[in-house]
Amino acid sequence: MLRLDGKVALVTGCGSVAEGWGNGRATAALLARQGAQVYGSDLHLAHAQRTRDVIAEEGNEIHVVACDATDGEQVRAMVADCLALYGRIDVLVNNVGLSQPGGPVDMDEAVWDAQLEVNLKSAFLTCKHVIPVMQRQGGGSIVNVSSVAGLRYIGKPQVAYAAAKAALMQFTATTAVIHAAEGIRLNCVVPGLMHTPLIDGLAAKYAQGDTAGFIAHRQKQVPMQHMGDGWDTAHAALFLAADESRYITGTHLVVDGGLVVATR
Repeated sequence: MLRLDGKVALVTGCGSVAEGWGNGRATAALLARQGAQVYGSDLHLAHAQRTRDVIAEEGNEIHVVACDATDGEQVRAMVADCLALYGRIDVLVNNVGLSQPGGPVDMDEAVWDAQLEVNLKSAFLTCKHVIPVMQRQGGGSIVNVSSVAGLRYIGKPQVAYAAAKAALMQFTATTAVIHAAEGIRLNCVVPGLMHTPLIDGLAAKYAQGDTAGFIAHRQKQVPMQHMGDGWDTAHAALFLAADESRYITGTHLVVDGGLVVATR
């Protein structure tokens, strides 16, 4: 079940800001465990290299590069390099994302623009360059990592992030319909409140650096009374990448411990 033998997977945002398993690192490791040849990128090469080392410790491999996923030329070169190494791309996981606080009044215009670039334009650019590859191959699976912030207000003033993640879900659905007849599937994983290595940075932005209090508050928000982690996102991404989900496209898989349904 859920094997990816013979498939090539491109994972953006495969690094992690600190030790531990963020969404990208866990996804890259899981796809490698399931037999895929994994090509990973991250804005910070050192973060991607640490992912490479962790995966190597498990006896698997990943080729990593630095890439700014908001830069069209860098994305084009990354896709070309992946093709030069492996000859195909069967799975694309867009895991690039960043949240900055603020509403429309207090948020700087440059922050708004940057948030839309990293959370939305990055997926547009990878799809722009990877979909033609999948068209030539006769199919493929694209998994975009969104957020419950694109579905609900979850207690943090992050208007640009929320807008971009909502747009990413509609971008995914629309593109899925456009390319459905070509055997190219697009779906979103929609994580909820997750305990990943990003937690300290989020606490600094949204809780004056009170990490323990921030974690406790997030745990209480979730009906299951605990946050998820990078592996919960990774397992959902694996399902949508694998052939077992071959009849699923244009949808989003919410991974949130019941948060969204509890806030309807």
